[in-house]
Amino acid sequence: MSDKPSRTTFRKRLDEMVSQLREEIVAGKRAIGEFLPSEQALGEQFQLSKNSVRKGLDMLVAEGLIEKVPRVGNRVASPDEEGVQTVKFGYYPSVLQEGLLNRVLADFHGAFPHIRVRSIPLPYDQFAGTVAEYMRSDLLDVITINYTDYRHMAENGWTDLLEELEPNPELYPFLSGVFADGGANRALPFIFSPIVLCYNRDHFAEKQLPEPDSGWSWDELLASAKKLSENQGRYGFYFHLLSDNRWPVFLLQSGVRFVPGSEEYDEGLRRSLTLFRHIQRDRSLFPNYMSESDADAEDLFLQGKLSMIMSTYFSLNRFIGAPFAFDVAPLPYMGEAKTLLLTIGAALSRHSKVKEAARTFLDYMLSYPVQLNIRQRTLSIPANKKAAEWQGKEVMARPTRFHMYREIIPTFRKFTELNLAASQLQTVRKELKLFWSGMEDEETVIRRLKSQLFPVGAGT
Repeated sequence: MSDKPSRTTFRKRLDEMVSQLREEIVAGKRAIGEFLPSEQALGEQFQLSKNSVRKGLDMLVAEGLIEKVPRVGNRVASPDEEGVQTVKFGYYPSVLQEGLLNRVLADFHGAFPHIRVRSIPLPYDQFAGTVAEYMRSDLLDVITINYTDYRHMAENGWTDLLEELEPNPELYPFLSGVFADGGANRALPFIFSPIVLCYNRDHFAEKQLPEPDSGWSWDELLASAKKLSENQGRYGFYFHLLSDNRWPVFLLQSGVRFVPGSEEYDEGLRRSLTLFRHIQRDRSLFPNYMSESDADAEDLFLQGKLSMIMSTYFSLNRFIGAPFAFDVAPLPYMGEAKTLLLTIGAALSRHSKVKEAARTFLDYMLSYPVQLNIRQRTLSIPANKKAAEWQGKEVMARPTRFHMYREIIPTFRKFTELNLAASQLQTVRKELKLFWSGMEDEETVIRRLKSQLFPVGAGT
């Protein structure tokens, strides 16, 4: 492949430049009246062309954070301090692209000049504990939060740190109540995605194979994956085994529901483990690659080394500008057609000292114009049903089956359908790791999971 940076990495670098400069200005790290580095210096630092740098700086001008001085440079502007409030916004770094955050912030600052949003990227690890600590210390007013991290907060009794929010009738109905605790909504959905199959259409055309469809079983996927694999470093199928956003799919499809003292889920577990073994140990289709994250699998897919991966609509944004045609299909099924639903919401700190300003920003994130922008300018799915299903002249290329998700809504499931707490996902994952390493067999995994998830005498 060419060493020329892809359009995907260009977008990421532009987002990084804008968000870094914005954060430095809002946090006071760059003094009022201070000139930013030259356009050439910024271009070298972020590996961007001069036109791209100017495009990013124009966003900061529109937000009132900098001003252009003709023939001199770009200077940090003096804000109108009268009545200006600062909202501290914590977000997952991936949402910069998935949720069009730089565009959202630029437009918001233009529409609400009396409110400044200080954006704070948050760590993925120990997210719930970090958010709880930050909110108690008045370091966060608004956050993005996914369902798993929300469950971690709920299990630790931390959801009382989040403001109760009124239901949003414009959401997809199946998203209502995702972030509810005791009947109260503690967050509202922003974007969502099912786990889907993403595939390289060029590889299928090259091998003259039919593309995946909604009737595929896992056996059919494995048969096609073998035909797609080649000796020169190309494999038919892969996913990051240890991802809590991937492996639960197989248990859901097998009808597994962990219940203390029950043996009803044993057979479903056996089916899942058997399929895991067939996939993971077949070197004719699945590489012996030690991935560290879902992003590793996506990188291999972008490099043309994989024909099919388990992925999300969020991740499709990374494939914009890929040097091949790609598309999406429902996941193959085993037993019952089910897939994992991932939801990223927005929440408001109950103890925020700028609560009205923070609520204004949260409402703006969830408003129809912003949600429509996400629909039109990303490959993510907005939570607003009307925005998500907008029809009109597209401003960017999309997979031909982009709207496929609408047809599989009845298959969407949250991981909690397994009757597992968020904290128990790690317990199951550790046992699966031993199984995938060949250090435990199916019966040992089943026995150990029972003893660890439901210790004898626990709760008595």
